[in-house]
Amino acid sequence: MCGRYASARSVDDITGAFGISSGDVDEPLPGADWNVAPTKEVLAVVARDGRPALTALRWGLVPSWVASPADGATQPGATLFNARLETVIDKPAFRDAIRRRRCLLPADGWYEWARFDDGRRIPHFLSAADGDLLSLAGIWEEWRDAEGRVLRSTAILTGEAPPDLAHVHDRAPMVLERSAWSQWLDPAAPETVVRGLLQPTPSGTIRLWPVADRVGDVRENDSRLTTPVAVDEQPPLF
Repeated sequence: MCGRYASARSVDDITGAFGISSGDVDEPLPGADWNVAPTKEVLAVVARDGRPALTALRWGLVPSWVASPADGATQPGATLFNARLETVIDKPAFRDAIRRRRCLLPADGWYEWARFDDGRRIPHFLSAADGDLLSLAGIWEEWRDAEGRVLRSTAILTGEAPPDLAHVHDRAPMVLERSAWSQWLDPAAPETVVRGLLQPTPSGTIRLWPVADRVGDVRENDSRLTTPVAVDEQPPLF
């Protein structure tokens, strides 16, 4: 799964990486966030008029057909923050978005908690093996209230973790390579193409290291959250 991540690159860095022009950058946008959690506003790249655009979405997808954003959760979108790539095409909450509204979520990396034999849960930071910006595959949706006000929200796709990450968790976000970005964003892409892109993150894509427990508190938010820490040499479960 992916329930916490870091997105701290500048708007200039992100627009440069995705080839987004200044006229396709929405305002306001959330600032650097080293501890992104569900229900927060996040940066997202979407397709608009055939071009990539940078916008803000609420993390935690709210289906367009629910009566209230809080249906099934104490906060809007608090539960649907991940979508399994194996079932996203068929799930009622996701099947329209995966066909028409796909997005990319820029990330420096994500956090995952490994469970050790002695009961400890040690947080780890997982980032690109080459230190580059990660592009997490997502879907997005629009919900409108009776007055026409719009809530735009998103979920991150996850798949089976590659063998080199499975000791930390058995699921991982779906990381898309640059060559797949345009097809993923294209709302006119045939379903066969979309299905072909729904692949787990391959081995060798991600590096990881243990970090301090303070990342578990969403109020903590600075670059030190990703600083490596030492732990006892005891292999985690999984």
